[in-house]
Amino acid sequence: MPALTPRRDSFRIPKRGRHVPEARAHVRRILKDWALDGELAHDVATVATELVTNAVRHCRVPRAEVEVVVSVRGCGVLVEVSDPDKQKVPTLRDGDAERDGGRGLVLVDTLSERWGHEARPFTKCVWAYFVIPGRAR
Repeated sequence: MPALTPRRDSFRIPKRGRHVPEARAHVRRILKDWALDGELAHDVATVATELVTNAVRHCRVPRAEVEVVVSVRGCGVLVEVSDPDKQKVPTLRDGDAERDGGRGLVLVDTLSERWGHEARPFTKCVWAYFVIPGRAR
């Protein structure tokens, strides 16, 4: 199967926990508009929620915004979540069932094909890539 037509959509939310569900809903709408649904849409939305939650929770820049970019790249979907705190990079830790939190990146690692982070000129970006089922890698 050939790759999908490249697409890209983005939005910003204030760095506040109450806006995380709004971000998840927006990602779901984007995927629905692109006719991507089912398990893939669930996994992408779940990972986007985890990445946005981490950005909201750990970014130490006051009154910051979190940017979410969803794009079709090659045979997959790329989710990028950026915030202006370039000093605080994500670290994958073993999920300790006794601790509250700390398991989000384990979930990201499990659900996505691959993930990572990079410094950009004014932000840090944490990204996750998902292969669309039935598409060549």
